[in-house]
Order: sequence, then structure tokens, then C-alpha cells
Amino acid sequence: MSRKKRITLGLSAAALALGTGIGVAGMASATTTVTPAPSASSTASPDGTAPADGGGRHGGRGGFGGVKAADLAAKLGVDESKVTDALKAFRDANKPATPPASPAEGTRPDPAATQAALAKSLAASLGIDEAKVTAALDELRTAEQAERAAALKTRLDKAVTDGKLTQAEADAVTKAVQSGVIGGGGR
Repeated sequence: MSRKKRITLGLSAAALALGTGIGVAGMASATTTVTPAPSASSTASPDGTAPADGGGRHGGRGGFGGVKAADLAAKLGVDESKVTDALKAFRDANKPATPPASPAEGTRPDPAATQAALAKSLAASLGIDEAKVTAALDELRTAEQAERAAALKTRLDKAVTDGKLTQAEADAVTKAVQSGVIGGGGR
């Protein structure tokens, strides 16, 4: 893989992680729910999901749009450890040698190209048809986006009910998320 592609994929991952982090931080500040700390024996990440690569902040999402290794393994009918290994191999192969500088305006990587590269890599690693992997990734991402939208709506409705936001403000937040202005949504 060329150096330019590796850098582009690395910047893609960094941009996705940054967008997710900003969205999560924004949503976390909008709620006062206390979550218990995971126990030392827990294998779950702070967001309650099982890690895809044995650890990491994104709890099994692997920086790939909310796709969890367990869910992908179930969709594809393969062992979760094989999917975890394939995701880790893809990440390792596409990790930049040095931390990326902040991306300049207009250099955001193409999510479709990143997904296509991921699907191709997973298909090769798992010995599964690339179209089947792509379809599974699409289904899982669609379901994850629907879950996030429903959770956001619930939190915004509560904020309106509690008098923390007006309905117009809640509608503006929803529109901003759907258009991709905040929270990494709107693909």
C-alpha cells in the first residue's frame, strides 16, 4: 500500500475518532445519568460494549462506524475472534508511522473508500465474498445509526420536558446531527 494511502487512511481514522469523541462529549454533557465504573474483571469498555480488539476506548467499534466485532461475526457466520483479528490487522496495516498532523481543510478522507477498503480486507482475511461483507457492514451501520438517533431523540425529549431546552433548540440539534455538522452523523 502506498504511503499516501496509508496517510489518508490514518487521517480518516483520526477524523472519525475525533468526530465520535466530540459527539460523545457533547451528548455526555447533556445528561446527568451516573454510570457505574466497570469492575476490574469486566471485559466491557466504559460504553458497555465488548472490545473488538481486546481493548480500546471505542469498545469494539474499532473506529469503523460503530461496527462491533461480535455483531459482524454473527452476520457473517464466522468466529468472533477471526473478525477481531481481521479488524486488528486492517487497523495495523493502515496505521500511520507517525501521528498525523491536524488535517487541512478539505482533506477529510472519503468514508466510502475507507469502507470499501475495510470490506475488501475483511473479505480476504476471512475468506468470504466481499459483497457479503459490504452488505453486513451496511446493515450494521444502518442499525447503529438508527439506535443513536433514537437515543438522541430520547435525550432531547427529556431535555425539553425538563425545561433545559426548547423544542426549537432540540429540533436544531437533531438537524445538525442529521446533516453531519455535529456528532459525526448525516452520512
